[in-house]
Amino acid sequence: MADAGRRLERSGGFHAARPAPRPRVPDDPTKVPGTPPSELGQRSPFEQPLRRVNRRLPSGESETPLQDLRGIITPSDLHFERHHAGVPAIDPERYRLLVHGMVEHPTVFTLGDLKRFPSRSQICFLECSGNGGPGYREIKKESTPQQVDGLTSTSNWTGVPLSILFREVGVKPGARWFLAEGQDAAVMARSIPLAKAWEDAMVAYAQNGEPLRPEQGYPARLLLPGWEGNTQVKWLRRIEVADQPFMTREETAKYTDPLADCTARMFSFEMDAKSIITFPAYPLVLPQKGWWEISGLAWSGRGRISAVDVSTDGGRRWERADLDDPVLPKCHTRFRFLWNWKGGEAVLMSRAADETGYVQPTLEQLVAARGAGTNYHLNNIRSWRVQRDGHVVFGLSSP
Repeated sequence: MADAGRRLERSGGFHAARPAPRPRVPDDPTKVPGTPPSELGQRSPFEQPLRRVNRRLPSGESETPLQDLRGIITPSDLHFERHHAGVPAIDPERYRLLVHGMVEHPTVFTLGDLKRFPSRSQICFLECSGNGGPGYREIKKESTPQQVDGLTSTSNWTGVPLSILFREVGVKPGARWFLAEGQDAAVMARSIPLAKAWEDAMVAYAQNGEPLRPEQGYPARLLLPGWEGNTQVKWLRRIEVADQPFMTREETAKYTDPLADCTARMFSFEMDAKSIITFPAYPLVLPQKGWWEISGLAWSGRGRISAVDVSTDGGRRWERADLDDPVLPKCHTRFRFLWNWKGGEAVLMSRAADETGYVQPTLEQLVAARGAGTNYHLNNIRSWRVQRDGHVVFGLSSP
Protein backbone atom coordinates (compact mmCIF):
# COMPACT_ATOMS: atom_id res chain seq x y z
CA MET A 1 0.00 0.00 0.00
CA ALA A 2 2.95 2.37 0.50
CA ASP A 3 3.81 2.27 -3.21
CA ALA A 4 0.14 2.71 -4.07
CA GLY A 5 -0.04 5.73 -1.77
CA ARG A 6 2.94 7.35 -3.47
CA ARG A 7 1.38 6.75 -6.89
CA LEU A 8 -1.87 8.19 -5.55
CA GLU A 9 -0.14 11.40 -4.47
CA ARG A 10 1.56 11.74 -7.86
CA SER A 11 -1.80 11.30 -9.60
CA GLY A 12 -3.30 14.24 -7.72
CA GLY A 13 -5.23 12.28 -5.09
CA PHE A 14 -3.86 14.16 -2.12
CA HIS A 15 -2.37 17.58 -2.89
CA ALA A 16 -1.92 17.85 -6.66
CA ALA A 17 0.74 20.49 -5.95
CA ARG A 18 3.53 21.32 -8.33
CA PRO A 19 6.55 19.11 -7.61
CA ALA A 20 9.34 20.93 -5.78
CA PRO A 21 12.91 19.94 -4.94
CA ARG A 22 12.94 17.83 -1.80
CA PRO A 23 14.50 19.58 1.20
CA ARG A 24 17.81 18.29 2.50
CA VAL A 25 17.54 16.92 6.01
CA PRO A 26 19.88 14.89 8.26
CA ASP A 27 19.93 11.14 7.66
CA ASP A 28 19.43 10.62 11.39
CA PRO A 29 17.51 13.47 13.08
CA THR A 30 18.28 11.98 16.50
CA LYS A 31 21.92 13.02 16.10
CA VAL A 32 21.34 16.70 15.29
CA PRO A 33 19.57 19.33 17.45
CA GLY A 34 16.38 20.60 15.84
CA THR A 35 15.32 24.18 15.19
CA PRO A 36 14.37 26.35 18.21
CA PRO A 37 10.86 27.73 18.83
CA SER A 38 9.75 30.53 16.52
CA GLU A 39 7.35 33.45 16.79
CA LEU A 40 5.24 32.19 13.88
CA GLY A 41 4.77 28.51 13.10
CA GLN A 42 5.52 27.25 9.60
CA ARG A 43 4.37 24.17 7.69
CA SER A 44 6.81 21.34 7.03
CA PRO A 45 9.12 22.04 4.06
CA PHE A 46 7.89 18.72 2.64
CA GLU A 47 4.33 20.06 2.38
CA GLN A 48 3.48 22.46 -0.41
CA PRO A 49 0.84 25.11 0.35
CA LEU A 50 -2.67 24.35 -0.84
CA ARG A 51 -4.31 26.91 -3.09
CA ARG A 52 -7.78 28.24 -3.72
CA VAL A 53 -8.97 28.23 -7.33
CA ASN A 54 -9.39 31.87 -8.33
CA ARG A 55 -12.08 32.48 -10.92
CA ARG A 56 -11.27 35.95 -12.19
CA LEU A 57 -14.83 37.16 -12.49
CA PRO A 58 -15.63 40.87 -12.24
CA SER A 59 -17.24 40.18 -8.86
CA GLY A 60 -14.48 37.88 -7.64
CA GLU A 61 -14.42 34.42 -6.08
CA SER A 62 -11.90 31.83 -4.91
CA GLU A 63 -12.85 28.23 -4.12
CA THR A 64 -11.79 26.00 -1.24
CA PRO A 65 -9.80 22.84 -2.20
CA LEU A 66 -12.29 20.44 -0.58
CA GLN A 67 -10.50 17.36 -1.93
CA ASP A 68 -7.26 18.25 -0.12
CA LEU A 69 -8.64 18.95 3.35
CA ARG A 70 -8.95 16.62 6.34
CA GLY A 71 -11.61 16.77 9.04
CA ILE A 72 -14.17 19.58 8.86
CA ILE A 73 -12.39 22.84 9.76
CA THR A 74 -11.19 24.94 6.81
CA PRO A 75 -7.92 26.81 7.40
CA SER A 76 -8.62 30.54 7.38
CA ASP A 77 -6.40 31.18 4.37
CA LEU A 78 -8.29 28.53 2.37
CA HIS A 79 -11.83 29.67 3.27
CA PHE A 80 -13.66 30.42 0.04
CA GLU A 81 -13.81 34.04 -1.04
CA ARG A 82 -16.72 35.84 -2.68
CA HIS A 83 -17.31 39.56 -3.02
CA HIS A 84 -18.94 42.06 -5.36
CA ALA A 85 -16.53 45.00 -5.60
CA GLY A 86 -13.18 43.91 -4.22
CA VAL A 87 -11.91 43.70 -0.63
CA PRO A 88 -11.99 47.07 1.15
CA ALA A 89 -9.16 48.22 3.42
CA ILE A 90 -10.66 49.30 6.76
CA ASP A 91 -8.76 50.74 9.72
CA PRO A 92 -10.09 48.96 12.84
CA GLU A 93 -9.58 52.10 14.95
CA ARG A 94 -11.91 54.00 12.63
CA TYR A 95 -14.46 51.20 12.33
CA ARG A 96 -18.03 52.06 13.34
CA LEU A 97 -21.28 50.07 13.36
CA LEU A 98 -24.52 52.08 13.44
CA VAL A 99 -27.66 50.38 14.79
CA HIS A 100 -30.79 52.50 14.25
CA GLY A 101 -34.34 52.50 12.90
CA MET A 102 -37.11 51.06 15.09
CA VAL A 103 -35.01 51.15 18.26
CA GLU A 104 -35.21 53.17 21.48
CA HIS A 105 -31.57 54.21 21.54
CA PRO A 106 -29.81 54.48 18.16
CA THR A 107 -26.16 53.67 18.85
CA VAL A 108 -22.80 53.73 17.10
CA PHE A 109 -20.50 50.90 18.24
CA THR A 110 -16.72 50.83 17.84
CA LEU A 111 -14.84 47.56 17.44
CA GLY A 112 -13.71 47.93 21.03
CA ASP A 113 -17.34 48.30 22.13
CA LEU A 114 -18.28 45.06 20.36
CA LYS A 115 -15.46 43.19 22.04
CA ARG A 116 -16.56 44.36 25.50
CA PHE A 117 -19.86 42.52 25.21
CA PRO A 118 -20.09 38.81 26.17
CA SER A 119 -18.78 36.79 23.21
CA ARG A 120 -19.85 33.50 21.71
CA SER A 121 -18.09 31.01 19.43
CA GLN A 122 -19.77 28.65 16.98
CA ILE A 123 -18.42 26.15 14.48
CA CYS A 124 -20.59 26.35 11.37
CA PHE A 125 -20.36 26.22 7.61
CA LEU A 126 -20.76 29.15 5.26
CA GLU A 127 -21.87 28.59 1.66
CA CYS A 128 -22.45 30.83 -1.33
CA SER A 129 -26.04 30.48 -2.53
CA GLY A 130 -24.72 29.91 -6.07
CA ASN A 131 -22.38 27.10 -5.02
CA GLY A 132 -22.65 23.95 -7.13
CA GLY A 133 -23.42 25.38 -10.56
CA PRO A 134 -21.00 22.97 -12.30
CA GLY A 135 -23.02 20.11 -10.79
CA TYR A 136 -26.33 21.41 -12.13
CA ARG A 137 -25.65 22.55 -15.68
CA GLU A 138 -22.77 22.41 -18.16
CA ILE A 139 -21.38 19.39 -16.33
CA LYS A 140 -17.76 18.70 -17.27
CA LYS A 141 -16.09 15.43 -16.40
CA GLU A 142 -12.74 17.19 -15.80
CA SER A 143 -14.02 18.91 -12.63
CA THR A 144 -12.60 18.60 -9.12
CA PRO A 145 -14.66 18.84 -5.90
CA GLN A 146 -13.10 22.29 -5.52
CA GLN A 147 -14.47 23.40 -8.88
CA VAL A 148 -17.89 21.84 -8.30
CA ASP A 149 -18.66 22.82 -4.70
CA GLY A 150 -15.68 24.83 -3.45
CA LEU A 151 -17.77 27.84 -2.38
CA THR A 152 -18.36 26.37 1.08
CA SER A 153 -16.12 26.25 4.14
CA THR A 154 -16.37 25.64 7.89
CA SER A 155 -14.79 27.83 10.57
CA ASN A 156 -14.99 28.51 14.28
CA TRP A 157 -16.49 32.01 14.41
CA THR A 158 -16.36 34.30 17.44
CA GLY A 159 -18.27 37.52 18.07
CA VAL A 160 -21.09 39.19 19.97
CA PRO A 161 -24.61 37.75 19.61
CA LEU A 162 -26.75 40.22 17.69
CA SER A 163 -29.50 39.69 20.26
CA ILE A 164 -27.27 41.40 22.86
CA LEU A 165 -26.85 44.47 20.66
CA PHE A 166 -30.59 44.61 20.01
CA ARG A 167 -31.32 44.43 23.74
CA GLU A 168 -28.78 47.22 24.25
CA VAL A 169 -30.52 49.56 21.77
CA GLY A 170 -34.07 48.45 22.64
CA VAL A 171 -35.96 47.10 19.63
CA LYS A 172 -39.44 48.64 19.41
CA PRO A 173 -42.66 46.58 19.23
CA GLY A 174 -43.75 45.84 15.70
CA ALA A 175 -40.24 45.44 14.33
CA ARG A 176 -39.93 42.36 12.12
CA TRP A 177 -36.89 42.88 9.84
CA PHE A 178 -33.50 44.50 9.82
CA LEU A 179 -31.20 45.70 7.05
CA ALA A 180 -27.53 44.67 7.11
CA GLU A 181 -25.29 46.95 5.03
CA GLY A 182 -21.61 46.54 4.18
CA GLN A 183 -18.76 49.01 3.84
CA ASP A 184 -17.45 47.68 0.51
CA ALA A 185 -17.69 49.57 -2.77
CA ALA A 186 -20.80 47.54 -3.69
CA VAL A 187 -22.49 48.63 -0.44
CA MET A 188 -23.90 45.11 -0.18
CA ALA A 189 -27.24 45.16 1.68
CA ARG A 190 -29.76 42.46 2.59
CA SER A 191 -33.04 42.32 4.54
CA ILE A 192 -33.03 39.77 7.37
CA PRO A 193 -35.99 38.59 9.51
CA LEU A 194 -35.59 39.83 13.07
CA ALA A 195 -36.28 36.32 14.38
CA LYS A 196 -32.85 35.19 13.13
CA ALA A 197 -31.20 37.77 15.40
CA TRP A 198 -32.93 36.34 18.46
CA GLU A 199 -32.04 32.78 17.38
CA ASP A 200 -28.29 32.61 16.61
CA ALA A 201 -27.03 35.59 14.56
CA MET A 202 -23.81 37.29 15.62
CA VAL A 203 -21.53 40.13 14.65
CA ALA A 204 -18.30 38.17 14.19
CA TYR A 205 -14.83 39.65 14.56
CA ALA A 206 -12.73 36.47 14.80
CA GLN A 207 -12.30 33.29 12.76
CA ASN A 208 -10.46 30.16 13.90
CA GLY A 209 -8.98 31.95 16.89
CA GLU A 210 -7.66 35.07 15.14
CA PRO A 211 -9.07 38.30 13.69
CA LEU A 212 -11.09 37.93 10.50
CA ARG A 213 -9.12 37.90 7.28
CA PRO A 214 -9.82 41.00 5.13
CA GLU A 215 -11.63 38.92 2.48
CA GLN A 216 -13.87 37.49 5.22
CA GLY A 217 -15.10 40.89 6.42
CA TYR A 218 -12.41 42.39 8.66
CA PRO A 219 -12.89 43.93 11.10
CA ALA A 220 -16.50 42.69 11.61
CA ARG A 221 -19.19 40.88 9.65
CA LEU A 222 -22.67 39.48 10.11
CA LEU A 223 -22.86 35.72 10.69
CA LEU A 224 -26.16 33.87 10.15
CA PRO A 225 -25.48 30.14 10.74
CA GLY A 226 -27.03 27.92 8.07
CA TRP A 227 -28.17 30.75 5.79
CA GLU A 228 -26.96 31.63 2.31
CA GLY A 229 -23.65 33.45 2.23
CA ASN A 230 -24.79 36.69 0.59
CA THR A 231 -27.03 37.50 3.57
CA GLN A 232 -24.04 37.35 5.92
CA VAL A 233 -22.88 40.83 5.07
CA LYS A 234 -19.14 41.46 5.39
CA TRP A 235 -17.46 44.71 6.49
CA LEU A 236 -20.70 45.42 8.36
CA ARG A 237 -21.28 49.15 8.93
CA ARG A 238 -25.03 49.64 9.43
CA ILE A 239 -28.03 47.77 10.82
CA GLU A 240 -31.47 49.35 10.43
CA VAL A 241 -34.47 47.81 12.19
CA ALA A 242 -37.87 48.02 10.47
CA ASP A 243 -41.32 46.44 10.21
CA GLN A 244 -40.88 45.12 6.64
CA PRO A 245 -38.13 44.04 4.23
CA PHE A 246 -36.23 46.78 2.40
CA MET A 247 -36.38 45.16 -1.08
CA THR A 248 -32.78 46.02 -1.94
CA ARG A 249 -31.17 45.44 -5.32
CA GLU A 250 -29.49 42.31 -3.99
CA GLU A 251 -32.84 40.69 -3.13
CA THR A 252 -34.83 41.84 -6.17
CA ALA A 253 -32.52 41.96 -9.18
CA LYS A 254 -30.22 39.39 -7.55
CA TYR A 255 -30.50 36.38 -5.24
CA THR A 256 -34.02 35.40 -6.24
CA ASP A 257 -34.71 31.98 -7.70
CA PRO A 258 -36.46 32.13 -11.10
CA LEU A 259 -38.85 29.19 -11.28
CA ALA A 260 -40.20 27.25 -14.23
CA ASP A 261 -43.70 28.80 -13.88
CA CYS A 262 -42.27 32.32 -14.38
CA THR A 263 -42.54 33.22 -10.68
CA ALA A 264 -39.57 33.92 -8.41
CA ARG A 265 -38.55 32.32 -5.12
CA MET A 266 -37.46 35.16 -2.82
CA PHE A 267 -35.84 35.21 0.63
CA SER A 268 -34.75 31.56 0.35
CA PHE A 269 -32.42 31.91 3.30
CA GLU A 270 -31.69 28.39 4.56
CA MET A 271 -29.22 26.18 2.71
CA ASP A 272 -30.67 22.74 1.98
CA ALA A 273 -29.02 19.45 2.93
CA LYS A 274 -26.19 18.58 0.59
CA SER A 275 -23.16 16.31 0.24
CA ILE A 276 -20.23 15.66 -2.05
CA ILE A 277 -17.70 12.84 -2.22
CA THR A 278 -14.21 14.34 -2.05
CA PHE A 279 -12.31 11.04 -2.35
CA PRO A 280 -12.04 9.41 -4.81
CA ALA A 281 -12.65 12.24 -7.25
CA TYR A 282 -11.16 13.81 -10.36
CA PRO A 283 -8.21 13.92 -11.20
CA LEU A 284 -7.48 10.85 -9.06
CA VAL A 285 -6.34 7.56 -10.57
CA LEU A 286 -6.89 4.53 -8.34
CA PRO A 287 -3.65 2.57 -8.75
CA GLN A 288 -4.97 -0.88 -7.84
CA LYS A 289 -8.05 -2.92 -6.97
CA GLY A 290 -9.01 -3.54 -3.38
CA TRP A 291 -10.38 -1.74 -0.39
CA TRP A 292 -10.67 2.05 -0.56
CA GLU A 293 -12.35 4.47 1.82
CA ILE A 294 -14.87 6.75 0.14
CA SER A 295 -14.95 10.04 2.03
CA GLY A 296 -16.75 13.35 1.71
CA LEU A 297 -18.62 16.19 3.37
CA ALA A 298 -22.30 16.72 4.15
CA TRP A 299 -24.06 19.76 5.60
CA SER A 300 -27.46 21.35 6.14
CA GLY A 301 -28.57 24.84 7.09
CA ARG A 302 -31.52 23.43 9.02
CA GLY A 303 -29.57 21.53 11.67
CA ARG A 304 -27.60 18.33 12.04
CA ILE A 305 -26.92 15.79 9.33
CA SER A 306 -28.80 12.65 10.40
CA ALA A 307 -27.50 10.23 7.75
CA VAL A 308 -25.49 9.91 4.55
CA ASP A 309 -26.04 7.03 2.14
CA VAL A 310 -23.48 6.02 -0.49
CA SER A 311 -24.08 4.22 -3.77
CA THR A 312 -21.37 2.63 -5.91
CA ASP A 313 -23.66 1.60 -8.77
CA GLY A 314 -25.20 4.89 -9.88
CA GLY A 315 -28.03 4.95 -7.35
CA ARG A 316 -29.47 1.44 -7.79
CA ARG A 317 -28.51 0.45 -4.24
CA TRP A 318 -27.66 2.62 -1.26
CA GLU A 319 -25.75 1.79 1.91
CA ARG A 320 -25.32 3.79 5.10
CA ALA A 321 -22.01 5.62 5.59
CA ASP A 322 -20.33 6.32 8.93
CA LEU A 323 -20.37 9.89 10.25
CA ASP A 324 -17.34 11.31 12.03
CA ASP A 325 -17.95 12.87 15.43
CA PRO A 326 -18.78 15.54 16.32
CA VAL A 327 -21.91 15.91 14.21
CA LEU A 328 -22.69 19.57 14.83
CA PRO A 329 -25.73 21.56 13.67
CA LYS A 330 -25.28 23.77 10.59
CA CYS A 331 -21.76 22.44 10.15
CA HIS A 332 -19.78 20.32 7.72
CA THR A 333 -19.89 16.63 8.70
CA ARG A 334 -17.32 14.14 7.45
CA PHE A 335 -18.69 10.80 6.20
CA ARG A 336 -16.81 7.59 5.34
CA PHE A 337 -17.68 4.35 3.55
CA LEU A 338 -15.40 1.35 3.02
CA TRP A 339 -15.58 0.08 -0.58
CA ASN A 340 -14.01 -2.92 -2.27
CA TRP A 341 -13.25 -1.90 -5.85
CA LYS A 342 -12.98 -4.99 -8.05
CA GLY A 343 -11.72 -3.21 -11.14
CA GLY A 344 -14.96 -2.65 -13.03
CA GLU A 345 -16.70 0.61 -13.83
CA ALA A 346 -18.50 2.19 -10.90
CA VAL A 347 -20.54 5.34 -10.31
CA LEU A 348 -20.15 6.77 -6.81
CA MET A 349 -22.86 8.93 -5.24
CA SER A 350 -23.68 10.34 -1.81
CA ARG A 351 -27.09 11.35 -0.48
CA ALA A 352 -27.48 13.39 2.71
CA ALA A 353 -30.47 13.69 5.04
CA ASP A 354 -30.88 16.13 7.91
CA GLU A 355 -32.72 15.99 11.23
CA THR A 356 -35.82 17.64 9.74
CA GLY A 357 -36.29 14.61 7.44
CA TYR A 358 -35.22 16.46 4.29
CA VAL A 359 -33.32 14.24 1.81
CA GLN A 360 -30.89 15.52 -0.82
CA PRO A 361 -32.66 15.34 -4.22
CA THR A 362 -31.54 13.90 -7.52
CA LEU A 363 -30.76 16.24 -10.39
CA GLU A 364 -34.06 15.32 -12.04
CA GLN A 365 -36.02 16.10 -8.87
CA LEU A 366 -34.34 19.49 -8.43
CA VAL A 367 -34.88 20.49 -12.07
CA ALA A 368 -38.55 19.52 -11.76
CA ALA A 369 -38.93 21.69 -8.65
CA ARG A 370 -36.90 24.73 -9.72
CA GLY A 371 -36.54 24.61 -13.50
CA ALA A 372 -33.40 24.56 -15.59
CA GLY A 373 -32.79 28.31 -15.27
CA THR A 374 -32.30 28.55 -11.52
CA ASN A 375 -28.96 29.88 -10.24
CA TYR A 376 -29.15 29.27 -6.49
CA HIS A 377 -29.42 26.46 -3.93
CA LEU A 378 -28.07 23.79 -6.28
CA ASN A 379 -27.92 20.82 -3.92
CA ASN A 380 -28.66 17.86 -6.19
CA ILE A 381 -26.77 14.55 -5.77
CA ARG A 382 -23.28 14.55 -7.32
CA SER A 383 -21.65 11.53 -8.97
CA TRP A 384 -18.18 10.29 -9.87
CA ARG A 385 -17.45 7.58 -12.45
CA VAL A 386 -14.55 5.25 -11.71
CA GLN A 387 -13.35 3.84 -15.02
CA ARG A 388 -11.77 0.42 -15.50
CA ASP A 389 -8.28 1.91 -15.67
CA GLY A 390 -8.81 3.65 -12.32
CA HIS A 391 -9.35 7.17 -13.67
CA VAL A 392 -12.10 9.10 -11.87
CA VAL A 393 -14.25 11.71 -13.68
CA PHE A 394 -17.16 13.85 -12.59
CA GLY A 395 -20.84 13.95 -13.35
CA LEU A 396 -21.75 10.81 -15.27
CA SER A 397 -24.73 9.50 -13.38
CA SER A 398 -25.30 6.01 -14.78
CA PRO A 399 -22.93 3.01 -15.06
